[in-house]
Amino acid sequence: MRWIDFLHLALRSVTAHRMRSGLTLGGIAVGIAAVILLTSIGEGLHRFVLQEFGQFGTNVIEINPGRQGPRGGPPGLPSTARDLTLDDVAALARLPHVRHVTGNVSGNAEVRANGRVRRTMVLGVGPDMQAVYAMRVRVGQFLPPDDSDSPRAFVVLGPKLKRELFDAGNALGERVQIGDERYRVIGIMEEKGQFLGIDLDDTAFIPTARGLALFNRDGLMEIGLDYEESVPAARVVELVKGSLTARHGREDFTIRTQEDMLATLSNILGILTAAVGALGGISLLVGGVGIVTIMTIAVSERTNEIGLLVALGARRRTILGLFLGEAVVLAAAGGAVGLATGAGLAHLLGLMVPALPVSTPWSFVVAAELLAVSIGLAAGVLPARRAARLDPVEALRAE
Repeated sequence: MRWIDFLHLALRSVTAHRMRSGLTLGGIAVGIAAVILLTSIGEGLHRFVLQEFGQFGTNVIEINPGRQGPRGGPPGLPSTARDLTLDDVAALARLPHVRHVTGNVSGNAEVRANGRVRRTMVLGVGPDMQAVYAMRVRVGQFLPPDDSDSPRAFVVLGPKLKRELFDAGNALGERVQIGDERYRVIGIMEEKGQFLGIDLDDTAFIPTARGLALFNRDGLMEIGLDYEESVPAARVVELVKGSLTARHGREDFTIRTQEDMLATLSNILGILTAAVGALGGISLLVGGVGIVTIMTIAVSERTNEIGLLVALGARRRTILGLFLGEAVVLAAAGGAVGLATGAGLAHLLGLMVPALPVSTPWSFVVAAELLAVSIGLAAGVLPARRAARLDPVEALRAE
């Protein structure tokens, strides 16, 4: 039998029972739509986070106090290792291929100005911080390269913090009190938005040494640096590791490259996307059960037809192919409807909730349709084998 005849007979069988076929097709369609919608949300979130993470540069290295354990996990407590200091920052700045270095410390503090008080994030950073993390000043200037041990009391405000304290007025040259000290505003940063729950626009930037004093810390929370783009990250990591090990006497710090962080984040989000897709796949199993049920009923109803075909010389594999073809047609049609529905819902959701990143991964679209066809094949095997094994004489006698 030609394949076109297989397809014609399968379509005729499907359209002969429109209600029953529609319900079966709908079960597959719901499953595929759920897979596409959930993976679209997951993939959109994946791309959004990677884009947000990558906006701070791709050639950044961060050093934290405490060595990461052999089984992974976070670095050890700062008290178990030698602190990272401003002298370490100066030593790293002298390494070849290193362009900018900043020592960072952070915490929450009250910021007072213009008769207003706002409790917000205060970052103690070096003068190269904006260069390391690809941030820019909109008005004024960033922190100048003063003596690292006794810098002047200057502050640069995030745009949101500036609006909260000074409204639309000019803040440059104004005095701001942070803790027990008064700072002069010398710059306003450009809009940067939120990153991992931290609103960088609602932040005050002060010199690192003053941040250490403000938060009563002996050591830095981290050191950030960027390096020449033409140099492999591994080369710079070895230079940093050698310098700090020589200074500390042992490797009591953890080094993370931007490549490592992006790869780890990408893996986590990839697993999340696959997990939500798997949840939607549960609906496909329900659709597969529906195909098994419908095809089993079809075999019982068409026993006479099967017996007649066998009596006319149809091979058993032909009977098997007919019922498998019918199952595949049902699954493929349901998959196509589900793909259109899922992609449409994902697009509509993106339009209705612009803040929610939605992106339909076409690799998942193809995989979902192939999965639907595979489920149709798997679900149709048992009923098709039952039909192929019917005795033609007994089949012709059946009512």
